[in-house]
Amino acid sequence: MRRRAGVGAIQRQKIQQDKFKEKGCEIQENQLEQMTLQMEKFRENLEEFAAKHKNEIKKNPQFRKQFQEMCASIGVDPLASGKGFWCEMLGVGDFYYEVGVQVVELCVATSHRNGGVLSLEEVQRRLNTRRRHDNHISSDDIVRAVKKLRVLGSGMEVVATGSAQFIYSIPGELSMDHTALLQLAENVGSLTVTSVSSSLGWTEERASRAIEHLLQVGVAWRDDQASPPSYWFPAFFAQCTNAE
Repeated sequence: MRRRAGVGAIQRQKIQQDKFKEKGCEIQENQLEQMTLQMEKFRENLEEFAAKHKNEIKKNPQFRKQFQEMCASIGVDPLASGKGFWCEMLGVGDFYYEVGVQVVELCVATSHRNGGVLSLEEVQRRLNTRRRHDNHISSDDIVRAVKKLRVLGSGMEVVATGSAQFIYSIPGELSMDHTALLQLAENVGSLTVTSVSSSLGWTEERASRAIEHLLQVGVAWRDDQASPPSYWFPAFFAQCTNAE
């Protein structure tokens, strides 16, 4: 018969386990301290890099994007605050605020003809036409600026369709159904309740409800001369014409 462990053996085993646990905690604390020091050093190097390449970051869109990605890799967001090193040294807060204001102005000025949906490519082209040649912006700059505007509430966001990105500047949230309609309309320009129902596998009630919302906010226009009524999306007129 196997003998049960004595009280002394159990106590020795518990002492050994406590020592292992204590050593493990010590190792974890040392590793955390080392990682913290490494990250702090990395941040210092990043600040030195930013100071050295300040002008390049401001003027070169591709360089600016790579810098943003490098910051994100260590959890640094130069746009998170209007104060501190990043804003004072690089002026990034002011830069993206300026871009954001320009995007809003452009969307408002063109909403009467595109229903508040403007391609990211067109936004970039129009804004760069207004800016100095040595201060051009990239599509990445525009996306970051629009994301920062979200703190002001819903009403402007970047919507990705099948082959492009669009700035959606209509009050209220854009649901998955609305996004699906934009993706479907991108290549054909107009839809009907029946075509939406057939293409997306929706009930006609669901299709009608989603279309009606986009109609109310001006993204879609209704053509009552067609039978059945069709719904046109002015934001896609140009590219549909080019595709023909």
